[in-house]
Amino acid sequence: MTPASLRLVSAVALAIGLCASGGVSGGASAQTAAQTAARSPVEQAQSQAQSQGRAKNVILFLADAGGVASVHAASVLAYGEPLRLHVQQWPNLGLSETSPVDAFVSDSANGMSAIVTGVKTHNGVISQGPDGERGRRDGTPTKTVLEYAEEHGLLTGVVTDRPITDATPAATYAHSNDRGKWGEIFPQAFSPRFGDGVDVLIGSGRAEIAEQMAANGVSFDSLARAHDRPIYATLEAAPAGNRRPVVVAEEVDVRAATLRALDLLQAGDKGYLLVVEWDAHTDDPREGLQNIANLDRLIAEVQARVDLDETLMIFTADHSFGLQVDGGRRGEPLLEGYEAWKARDGDERVVRLENVTVNRTHTAEEVPALAVGVGAERVRGYFPNTHLFDVMMKAFGWTPSSGE
Repeated sequence: MTPASLRLVSAVALAIGLCASGGVSGGASAQTAAQTAARSPVEQAQSQAQSQGRAKNVILFLADAGGVASVHAASVLAYGEPLRLHVQQWPNLGLSETSPVDAFVSDSANGMSAIVTGVKTHNGVISQGPDGERGRRDGTPTKTVLEYAEEHGLLTGVVTDRPITDATPAATYAHSNDRGKWGEIFPQAFSPRFGDGVDVLIGSGRAEIAEQMAANGVSFDSLARAHDRPIYATLEAAPAGNRRPVVVAEEVDVRAATLRALDLLQAGDKGYLLVVEWDAHTDDPREGLQNIANLDRLIAEVQARVDLDETLMIFTADHSFGLQVDGGRRGEPLLEGYEAWKARDGDERVVRLENVTVNRTHTAEEVPALAVGVGAERVRGYFPNTHLFDVMMKAFGWTPSSGE
């Protein structure tokens, strides 16, 4: 019997013994014990060293609706081949299950809330527990990883191409029983429960947010005066000397905004948390897939500017979407028939191109979660999306507070 075979036999025996003695419960735990014991001493030491390392910084990239099929299709669209995206080269991969507490298909509110708080909730509810009811009753506020970062004195940033009050970015800094209450959500960024609030906040939706706040007797100007913090209409209008810019624009250049945020956050001594969202819904398949490819290029650019010995980078999605690649050949356009579809200006529920079908709705299957850097080894296997909160917290070396 070879040494490798002896190690495998010993591992299985150890796992069986642990189960019998109560040291490990269940088949999955036994398998984990077997896999761990089967590693060489060097591999085990490396794994333990990685797990014990702490991150100074965490960057979470969120492709909204960027499921497995969409990520694959984005690679084919951008490069003509699968597995060409930068994040597809990252060594740590898992599949994140996204359901809310009472259904199977998630929206962005529950999906992102679960990622940043570790608590699943109802669709439409932002960073509140499942005791909340959309539009009718508040639930228990659930503490976000951004709030933990603020509490620990880190710098924080949120960048999105979507309205800054939309469900995904809002879940990081606000708590609401209804994702549609933008007029109530945005002012929460200026009245944080922990620390001094988000340091760099950049998103779109200026006209719609202003309209909803006006119904509550609030404006951008009054909010800015009350908190001595200007709210700029464009990224270019924010002075370079402003270390805590708030930008609510009509449109956002995600690359420029992210690199600006990264420069500001890296100037801090204690570390930072940066959350970047780029919409990847494929209602318009070319637009959605191109956004994923552009986000991927941005991720590569950001990775070149950080130290992975002190930074954890995660890429994932809040929920999946009904896109599938069901045809095509190498050397031919993936989105054959797209221009004709656009010319029809069709509003049909299902988009049927030559090689791609899009059922224009959220779906329930798991989404990819990829990671690199400190603590990235914890991203592996199938897991609920709440696990990503644990990954970030453990990377920082923090223990969740009780009663928050």
